Amino acid sequence: MTVESVNPETRAPAAPGAPELREPPVAGGGVPLLGHGWRLARDPLAFMSQLRDHGDVVRIKLGPKTVYAVTNPELTGALALNPDYHIAGPLWESLEGLLGKEGVATANGPLHRRQRRTIQPAFRLDAIPAYGPIMEEEAHALTERWQPGKIVDATSESFRVAVRVAARCLLRGQYMDERAERLCVALATVFRGMYRRMVVPLGPLYRLPLPANRRFNDALADLHLLVDEIIAERRASGQKPDDLLTALLEAKDDNGDPIGEQEIHDQVVAILTPGSETIASTIMWLLQALADHPEHADRIRDEVEAVTDGRPVAFEDVRKLRHTGNVIVEAMRLRPAVWVLTRRAVAESELGGYRIPAGADIIYSPYAIQRDPKSYDDNLEFDPDRWLPERAANVPKYAMKPFSAGKRKCPSDHFSMAQLTLITAALATKYRFEQVAGSNDAVRVGITLRPHDLLVRPVAR
Repeated sequence: MTVESVNPETRAPAAPGAPELREPPVAGGGVPLLGHGWRLARDPLAFMSQLRDHGDVVRIKLGPKTVYAVTNPELTGALALNPDYHIAGPLWESLEGLLGKEGVATANGPLHRRQRRTIQPAFRLDAIPAYGPIMEEEAHALTERWQPGKIVDATSESFRVAVRVAARCLLRGQYMDERAERLCVALATVFRGMYRRMVVPLGPLYRLPLPANRRFNDALADLHLLVDEIIAERRASGQKPDDLLTALLEAKDDNGDPIGEQEIHDQVVAILTPGSETIASTIMWLLQALADHPEHADRIRDEVEAVTDGRPVAFEDVRKLRHTGNVIVEAMRLRPAVWVLTRRAVAESELGGYRIPAGADIIYSPYAIQRDPKSYDDNLEFDPDRWLPERAANVPKYAMKPFSAGKRKCPSDHFSMAQLTLITAALATKYRFEQVAGSNDAVRVGITLRPHDLLVRPVAR
């Protein structure tokens, strides 16, 4: 029986003596047809942040759908760890056009477990040092490419370095600047369109030949063409480097047969696009933090110099750069690239004393969870020292999980932190940063969060 075949109103009888489960409260402010979608579209971060005032679990309407919003960090941990909640719902439905249905990001059950086994070796902790020289090279190349006094477009530069690291480490490809530019331009359009489809799910209207729909479809087509080019070039080369793409091309399904072309395609999309988007967004917010908090940029520089004794920062230094790591974590807390996640209940379940019907969609916001004053003192302050061991112990367990938890935990967490640490350390050691006239660091909300148009000027130290 599929999730879709379950009647959401079907209610299993309560066990003898068990307390009657409550229905979650309904958030106010919905309107006909759109429900709360108009509020989510107009000011999504404020809307999600205010929901906890109504309870730990709250019912909202997104178009015709009733969606259950979870606002409590402990309950978001339960969502991540409980197999009764699958990757599905409005977010993942909006992403299917990009990620497909056969990639590790969107698959569930046995298919997901097999795919994790295929890709996991590339991200094992003992595999990460092999990527160190490439990460170092790209981090230092960035500092050389940027010239003192010349304005840097943080969006394009952040995407470029994120794509180059992913391509060189995981796909061993020379798919550098030109393709990084294509990816940057296309992703901006695709993720904007997917967000619109998530919060206002008016499916048939998005098939009309309107200019915005045509731009979305053209950008999506170029993304898939880019992935096909990467796979075709590898096959034509006859090379089999020890990387993730080789593992995919040689992977077998449960019957011992090679996995299908569509699955290979979807897996490469999942490597290049969401990963590049989230890392690039985080680099943008780190540049904003270095510009707005020069005292922490100075502390990073001092820490790097103390560890390296004047030589260029290297992968072997990453674990010793503790303040640098704390700056990264604090930037991710206040400006998480992934600000909203959704799940679907496979069976009727209990969450925080509330009944969640089978087939129900569930939504929660890491942005709201990570800024909640119930979890953090001075919750809106940029304070990297809150991640010192003696203070971090006071943060609720699931109030800060930037890479998620459980079986859906991002497999590239150590990979991502290593490259972010090297890039941040290299940049802060060589430059101070300042925003320039025309820069707009206000949050642009889409599938991910990033600055609208961050422009910075590096100043030589």
